[in-house]
Amino acid sequence: MGQLIAITAADGSSCSAYLAEPAGRPRGAVVVLQEIFGVNSHIRAVADGYAAEGYLALAPATFDRVKSGVELGYTDADMQAGFALKLAVEALPAPGVLADIQAAIDEAARRSGGKVGIVGYCWGGLLTWRSACGLQGLAAAVPYYGGGMTTPDEAARRPQCPVLAHFAEQELDSDGYGRGLPCRPARCRAAQLRRPPRLQLRPARRLAPAFGCTGARAHAGLLRPPSGLIFRLISGAAAGRS
Repeated sequence: MGQLIAITAADGSSCSAYLAEPAGRPRGAVVVLQEIFGVNSHIRAVADGYAAEGYLALAPATFDRVKSGVELGYTDADMQAGFALKLAVEALPAPGVLADIQAAIDEAARRSGGKVGIVGYCWGGLLTWRSACGLQGLAAAVPYYGGGMTTPDEAARRPQCPVLAHFAEQELDSDGYGRGLPCRPARCRAAQLRRPPRLQLRPARRLAPAFGCTGARAHAGLLRPPSGLIFRLISGAAAGRS
């Protein structure tokens, strides 16, 4: 069972974060980034899943700069409320919420004493991509259907750590590219993650967007956190390739 803690960003702003710790010494750490629904039961379950597998997990409340204590469901009204909060956060002056994510990375590293990966869903997937490209202290990043990742401005970013991006098959273009991202799944082998652009796309065959959400659109084969994927990359970085 996890707990809420407070973390403080470099600019002095504080936000809450859900902390899930393993029974023994952490094998590493992962920062879990929410969708537009807050740190709700789905995000807490993802964090708890990592802790059960031996990793410290920390899920910062990325709405806290505009509204604290947000926990939404999946009704139309919830989606509208969450989208409005997302727009408010996106309108903040830079670095905005990225400062809170950096604080979460630093806190996860301090508490675990190990490498830190990051995973996020939808809006959190976009923030995961931005974090991989602009923040410090990450060994690997796994965005899930990052909303907006494939716009020209976002696709122009270059990651500073290995990235494994998941999209529903229908979100990729007819050639298998991520609509502007600098990588094609068939040509992105694991070895390429050791050098720029360090990006691999993994299409989820026959699945719709939001396939990783256990709250509204669960899929039986995708309920467990992708620890095998993200921590295989962290282990590679720990071996001297970070």
